[in-house]
Amino acid sequence: MIVDKKATSLEESVYLTLEEEILSGSLKPGDTLAEVALSRRLGVSRTPLRGALMRLSEEGLIELIPNRGAVVIGVNSEDLVNIYKIRMRLEGLASREAARLISEPDRARLTELVELSEFYLTKKDAERIKELDSEFHNVIFRASGSRLLYKTLSELHRSIKAYRKLSLTVPDRLDKSIAEHREILAAILRGDGDEADRLTSLHVGAALDNLLSVVGSD
Repeated sequence: MIVDKKATSLEESVYLTLEEEILSGSLKPGDTLAEVALSRRLGVSRTPLRGALMRLSEEGLIELIPNRGAVVIGVNSEDLVNIYKIRMRLEGLASREAARLISEPDRARLTELVELSEFYLTKKDAERIKELDSEFHNVIFRASGSRLLYKTLSELHRSIKAYRKLSLTVPDRLDKSIAEHREILAAILRGDGDEADRLTSLHVGAALDNLLSVVGSD
C-alpha cells in the first residue's frame, strides 16, 4: 500500500491544531465543527480533515453525529475527577522516584523554579506562575527516570490544560500551590521518597478540590 505522506502530515497538523483548541477551551463543549468551514479556516482538503476528526472522535474529544457533523465534547467533570485521581497516584510515584534518582541539574532547576514562582508572586504575575507550575511538574516527571511515567503524566496534563490553569484562579490558590511546591522540593532534595509521594498526592488533591469549587462536580 502506498502511503501519502503529505496527506498524513496534514492530518497530523489538523489533529494537533483542533486538539489544542479543544483542550485550551477555544472550542467549547457543544460547538459544531463544520467540515467546509474548517477546511477553509485551516487551509486543507476534506481528506486530512476527516482523518483528524476521526482521531479526535476516538480520543473522546468530539462526537461524530449523522446529519449534524462533529460536535465538541471536551472533558467533563467525571473525566476530571478520574484524571486527578490517577494523577495523585502517578505524580506521587514520580516524586518518590525523583527523590531517589534526581540529577544535580534537575535539583538546581526545581529549586530555581520555586524561587522564580515566589518572585513572580510578589509581582502578581499569575500567567508566568502558571507556566512555572507546569515546568515544575514536568521536571519531576523527567527526574523520575521513567520514560513511560513521563509520557503518561505529560499526556494527562495536556488533556486538562485549561482546567489546571482554572484551578489556579481560585483566591489564594497560587500562594498555597507555591508553598506546596516548596515542601515537595524539600522532600525530594533530602531524598525522602515517602514524604515526597505524600505531599505530591495532597498537592494534586488540593488542586482538584479547588477546580471543582469553580466548575462544579455534576
